[in-house]
Amino acid sequence: MSRATQRNADAFLSGVPVPMLAVDGRARTIAANAAATSLFGPDLLDRPFVTVLRHPAVVEAVDWVLQPDRHPAPPPDPALPTPPEGVVSLRAQVIADGRDIAAEITVAPLPAALGRGATVAIIDQSVADEAEQMRRDFVANVSHELKTPLTAMIGFIETLRGPARGDPKARDRFLDIMEREANRMNRLVADLLSLSRVQAEERRRPSSEVDLPMMLRGVLATMAQAAEAAGVEVETDGLEGSRLLPGDPDQLVQVFQNLIENALKYGASGGHLGVRLRRIEYEPLMRGPALAVDISDRGEGIEERHLPRLTERFYRVDTHRSRAQGGTGLGLAIVKHIVNRHRGRLKIESRKAGGSRFTVILPEKLTRA
Repeated sequence: MSRATQRNADAFLSGVPVPMLAVDGRARTIAANAAATSLFGPDLLDRPFVTVLRHPAVVEAVDWVLQPDRHPAPPPDPALPTPPEGVVSLRAQVIADGRDIAAEITVAPLPAALGRGATVAIIDQSVADEAEQMRRDFVANVSHELKTPLTAMIGFIETLRGPARGDPKARDRFLDIMEREANRMNRLVADLLSLSRVQAEERRRPSSEVDLPMMLRGVLATMAQAAEAAGVEVETDGLEGSRLLPGDPDQLVQVFQNLIENALKYGASGGHLGVRLRRIEYEPLMRGPALAVDISDRGEGIEERHLPRLTERFYRVDTHRSRAQGGTGLGLAIVKHIVNRHRGRLKIESRKAGGSRFTVILPEKLTRA
């Protein structure tokens, strides 16, 4: 290839935002844009294409585009739109940047002015595939969470219409259970709507200002009766005075209500709830000062293996106990998204039989970073 043609090929690929390679008629790599170099490494030129992308279907597609008369046409991928004539689109798992990625690959003839050859565009679909899998899992979990109580309620209704029709005690017992399940479904729907709203606003930074000590005092006041009923002594530290920070008041109330409620539900056996507010002079991840709220209990604690997954939607350490306590499995997911919106951090520390501590760290000022 002449230097002029090489320059033209480089110029052609440089304007493409996705990773793209160009190969000549001998299926050797003659050009690569910056995105492709970042994905596959710098030493791409003058290499056989098969050594760059080691995937039989992709190699076959390149061979067909280069010599359609000598190679069979690759079968169309039903998951992708029909490509133009002479172009091949396919999905393939390829190794790039030292990892296995799900890629959407398009192989097309090189522009005639650049000679005989082909272009290979690689779009990493791994993130999109993971998001789609999360969506499917979420729908499946919601369906399961709603189907279980609905099935039970239908069974109770059938029993009330049949064997228990004339049994007042059975009727009252079944109606109590049905009311409990209906309330749980109502909470689930409310949490789903709340999660949806929080996720929709996650990229929009809060514009209001919050007095954090005053807010915490208010949340504790509303939960004082629940703490007394659970036999839990509440100890506070640093909640005096006033400390302002940027935040959405309603969402932050939701965060601390959820965390304190969880401590009362699952950590009440220790008989102690601690709520401490402290200032961090410099929080590296926030590049400035921050306020930290520690919510701790002396309950039975959580095994370490569960900690990384606690903020996943519908993840429960003890499914039966969580449902019995009225939990929906969405509370900590909502907390995580609200904290993210405030450019903060949620830290969870716990050990079996050693209590738990949930720390919310919020920046005193929201930076542009």
